[in-house]
Amino acid sequence: MDEHAGYQSPLSGRYASPQMQEIWSSRRKIGTWRRLWLALAESEQALGLDISDAQINELRAHLDDIDFDAAAEYEKELRHDVMAHVHTLGDAAPTARSIIHLGATSQFVNCNTEMLQLRDATKLIANKLAHVICNLGNFAKEYRDIPTLGFTHYQPAQPTTVGKRATLWAQDLVLTLEELEFRLDTLRFRGVRGATGTQASFLDLFDGDHEKVLTLDAMVTKKMEWPVDKQLSVTGQTYPRIVDAQLLSSIASVAAAAHKFATDLRLLANRGELEEPFEKKQIGSSAMAYKRNPMRCERVCALARFVMNMPPNALQTAAVQWMERTLDDSANRRMTLPESYLALDGLLDVLGNITNGLVVHKARVSANLQSEMPFLATERLMMEAVKKGADRQDAHEVVRTHAIDVARRMKEEGIENNLLERLSTEPMFSDVDLSMATDPSSFVGRSAEQVDAFCEEVVAPIRQNYSEQNVETAQLRV
Repeated sequence: MDEHAGYQSPLSGRYASPQMQEIWSSRRKIGTWRRLWLALAESEQALGLDISDAQINELRAHLDDIDFDAAAEYEKELRHDVMAHVHTLGDAAPTARSIIHLGATSQFVNCNTEMLQLRDATKLIANKLAHVICNLGNFAKEYRDIPTLGFTHYQPAQPTTVGKRATLWAQDLVLTLEELEFRLDTLRFRGVRGATGTQASFLDLFDGDHEKVLTLDAMVTKKMEWPVDKQLSVTGQTYPRIVDAQLLSSIASVAAAAHKFATDLRLLANRGELEEPFEKKQIGSSAMAYKRNPMRCERVCALARFVMNMPPNALQTAAVQWMERTLDDSANRRMTLPESYLALDGLLDVLGNITNGLVVHKARVSANLQSEMPFLATERLMMEAVKKGADRQDAHEVVRTHAIDVARRMKEEGIENNLLERLSTEPMFSDVDLSMATDPSSFVGRSAEQVDAFCEEVVAPIRQNYSEQNVETAQLRV
């Protein structure tokens, strides 16, 4: 079938990185199944079951030569994906056929593989997130003391600095990184548990020897390179689906923080202050040739919205796991788990690109701030007038009357902000140095010092902890 004649997921075609796609690939999945079967057989042999070295060696020789076409044919007949691959592996390793999957249930390979995929996918997300945080730290440091107009309620407020605002974006992302690290630290392996989690089949294999069953569980876990002390104490047939809900909630918080940053940048781009990177031959609009649309930030918001909607789905799945397990989670989880991670992965690649090439238009930053500075300085001007002998309430009324009229005329007539000129004609302000209202650097408080402290105390440890991780530069697609 022509690849363009059927549906292709944009997550693989446009957004997600090869690294994340590999984690959730069929080859990684089935290759892990085979490694689990090998680990199980090796451990069972070591504990005394009648499994030969020849059988073990045959399994080991066929970990990656997966015949997907043969498995598909078996699944048409058997209507069971795990058993289809048991038979496919049995064909490749006929000597070992009789001991493949011995004592196990399907969720031995499914759940444990998914735990490994979730762990690796979360690590990749954490790594890319740390990269974005470090980019914002660099940006914040560079623009630590550049005054800019602050906003509350998206209305002009006390000045901050360009760098200080960047630390707010980074701080949100830092909190989500800490959440991911917590999830990774507390993630627990399912292990060898049997059809309903009782380990009954393995107790039968070892003639009622409980210690051998416990040792088998630990040996398989260790062989799969998972800490033995981080196993679930009990399970039903599957690992608890609440784990999925926790992980998807954690990565959704990353998406929310990214959405907030991208939205802020879109608002600032409209004001002409900050912009995302824009390539030399990039087209902003097919009709309006002058346009420089914030398409990267828009993509971040779009993908973030998708990821942010996944946790309720996972919560519903966890809520309807009847007794020891029901199968209506299967088809749903085949989509929600990988696609949530694939979407966030693509989002973070875009975010890395944006934060590595943010454009600051200092002149516009300054002009926008200066147009509001007379209003922002009014409280300090009133205090200075009081020091010179004015009554505070009288000074407030004078400033209020002029400020409201100036603001009205700026909106209705398009005049420049002439509040300072008008106040200079008022006797109570005649001895006040009104020029202070044009120097925003004295209004930004400890912004620059806060940037320095944040970069040193928060960003630097993240940079050090993730410095050895490899973040490939993503080739952004349309």
